[in-house]
Amino acid sequence: MRKIQRLAAVGALAGLTVVLGACSSGEEPAAGGGNGGEATQAAPEPQEPPTMEQSPEGASGETTIEDIFGPGCDQVPTDPNDPGSAQGMVDDPVGTAASNNPLLTTLTDTVTAANLVDTLNDPEASYTVFAPTNGAFEALEAENPGITEELLAEPEGTLTTVLTYHVIGERYDAAGLVEAGEVMSVEGSMVPISGTPDAPTIGEQNANVACGNVPTANATVFLIDQVLMPPEA
Repeated sequence: MRKIQRLAAVGALAGLTVVLGACSSGEEPAAGGGNGGEATQAAPEPQEPPTMEQSPEGASGETTIEDIFGPGCDQVPTDPNDPGSAQGMVDDPVGTAASNNPLLTTLTDTVTAANLVDTLNDPEASYTVFAPTNGAFEALEAENPGITEELLAEPEGTLTTVLTYHVIGERYDAAGLVEAGEVMSVEGSMVPISGTPDAPTIGEQNANVACGNVPTANATVFLIDQVLMPPEA
């Protein structure tokens, strides 16, 4: 289908150098270090511990309800008691949270068929999830009639490959995604990111974010308007 590019990540470390003096006799070494002279060598100035600037790799990528953005967010339930609302999704792991969202029913069916719900609900995991809306699957079906049925016929093959391409193994918010430029999917291929933090685009198809920075208990979710296809699908 379409080819995807690669991810880059950076890190920085700083070190300290320690100078030790030695004495050949059993006595305490002379302060001057030479012939027992009285001149003393100034001790090095104490150094501040190294710091690391926050980057997409260092940032948590966690968001709050106030960070949610996108033109499609008004389609998400607004009643805070509705489990599919933004407030309702916050405390649930992403597999459960997505299943309660009325915009993600087709995605939920495919995730269930591929037996990925428990993986997505792992409380020890930390994910970014690009979640194709029902409209995204409808657009895919219109372009490739019968493809949804074809994917469901191979739940542990092609379908799993496609779905895990939508999952990143760490949390990113929109700003972190755009700064990174591309991110590594759980499937193993890179997902390129373009656009701006206010309007990022995802994948080679430049899928638009309908509603982004949606927080769940173990993931940051971006509802997108296209189904992304990895290189091997």
